[in-house]
Amino acid sequence: MDWFSDIFSTAQQWLFEAAVQPAMFALGMGNLLEDGYDATAWFMVGVLQVLILLAIIGPLQRWRPVEAVTDRATIRTDVLYTLIHRLGFFRIALFFTLDPWFDEAFGALRTAGYGTFHLDQLWPGITDHAVVSLLIYLVVFDFVAYWTHRGQHQIEWWWRLHSLHHAQRQMTMWSDNRNHLLDDILVDTIVVLVAQLIGVPPGQFVAIVAFTQLSESFQHANVRLWFGRIGERLWVSPRFHRLHHSIGIGHETVKAERTVLGGHNFGVLLPWWDVLFGTANFEQRYDPTGIRDQVEANREYGKGFWSQQWIGLKRLFGRA
Repeated sequence: MDWFSDIFSTAQQWLFEAAVQPAMFALGMGNLLEDGYDATAWFMVGVLQVLILLAIIGPLQRWRPVEAVTDRATIRTDVLYTLIHRLGFFRIALFFTLDPWFDEAFGALRTAGYGTFHLDQLWPGITDHAVVSLLIYLVVFDFVAYWTHRGQHQIEWWWRLHSLHHAQRQMTMWSDNRNHLLDDILVDTIVVLVAQLIGVPPGQFVAIVAFTQLSESFQHANVRLWFGRIGERLWVSPRFHRLHHSIGIGHETVKAERTVLGGHNFGVLLPWWDVLFGTANFEQRYDPTGIRDQVEANREYGKGFWSQQWIGLKRLFGRA
C-alpha cells in the first residue's frame, strides 16, 4: 500500500498548497496551517468515500434493491447529511468549538501525571507492524462502538436523539450519517477520548474512521445481500444491519407483554459482540424500516435537515 500512500500524500500536498493554504492566509488563519493540512486529508478521504459510494455501492442498490425507491426527497436529505460529515464540515465545526476543551483537558491530565496508554506497553514492538496494530485498534474501537450503540438505544434520553437515525423508512447507502447533531457530538467525543487514551497514531485514526464509515454506508444500502452462514458471523452485512432498522425488531424488546427499549444487531463492524452479549439476530429476512410510532401513531420526525434537528431537540426535552 506504499504506492497508494505516496499518491495520496502527493495529492494532499498539492491541494493544500494550491487551495487550502492561500485561503487560510487570506482569512487570517496562518497560525492553523498544520490543522488545515490535516483537514485537507479528511476532505480527500471523504471525496474518495463518496466516489466509492457512487461507483460501487450505488450500482449494487440498482442491481438487487430490497424495495423500490418511492421517496427521493428524504434520500436527498440523507445525501446532505453524508456530505456534511464525510467532507469534513462537521469536523471543522468541532475543531472550533470542542477541540480547545479537549486539548485543555488532556493537557491537564498529562500535567497531573496521567499519560497515554500505548500498545507497546502491553506488547513491546507491536506498533512496528502497522497492519497488526491497525487491526488491534480497529477491534478496540468496534468494541467501544458496540456499547455506545447499545447506549443510544437503551438509555431513554439518548434514544430520543438517536431515533432520528431510525426514522428513515427509505434506507439507502446515504442513511448512515442521518443523525441528530447532538448525537454525533456525543459519539465523536467518545471516539476522541478512546483515541487519546490508547494513543492511536493520527494516520491510523484517519484510516480507521474512513474504513468504518465506508463499511457503515454499505450496511445501510438498499441491497438484498447477505454474506452466507459463516460470513454473517464475521462481518456486519446489509441484511444483518437492516434487521436492526426493522420496525418492531431492531430497537425494541418485549418484556411481560410490554414493549421497552432494547433490540438486536448493535455491532458496527463485527457481529461478534452481538453474539457474545446475546443481542444477535441472524434471521434471513428483509422487513420495512422505521419506528413503530411512525406507523401506529403517525409521529413526525421531520422532513428536512433543519426540521429534523429542531424536532429532535423538542423530543429530547419531552416536547414532541
